Amino acid sequence: QVQLVESGGGLVQAGGSLRLSCAASGGTFMFSRYTMGWFRQAPWKGREPVAAISWSGDNTYYADDVKGRFTISRDNAKKMVYLQMNSLKPEDTAVFYCARDLYAIHWSTVVPGTNDFISWGQGTQVTVSS
Repeated sequence: QVQLVESGGGLVQAGGSLRLSCAASGGTFMFSRYTMGWFRQAPWKGREPVAAISWSGDNTYYADDVKGRFTISRDNAKKMVYLQMNSLKPEDTAVFYCARDLYAIHWSTVVPGTNDFISWGQGTQVTVSS
């Protein structure tokens, strides 16, 4: 089965930056045919979408509170997805997860939902101090 592994989290002061990586491996997953997404879950809260990028990289989604600060990108040759996070705020503190769209070559204008994504990784902790 497909496996996704997140990395790059850590402890950073407000205003700092982190770059998260998500590596895909295994299964018969055609990485270049799927939208990939980043989600986060703060303590005692539900998992919420942060950013998503279409199979070709032509379309992106960002949650309102991260626009202008976060940038999602992908490298299909390396089967990698990245999330560059700048100007981090304490409210960004959460476990960050990556996942793939359930459907191939699919892009929607609606907010990405957790039920539309599968193959969740184990997550990487991001902690932003004030």
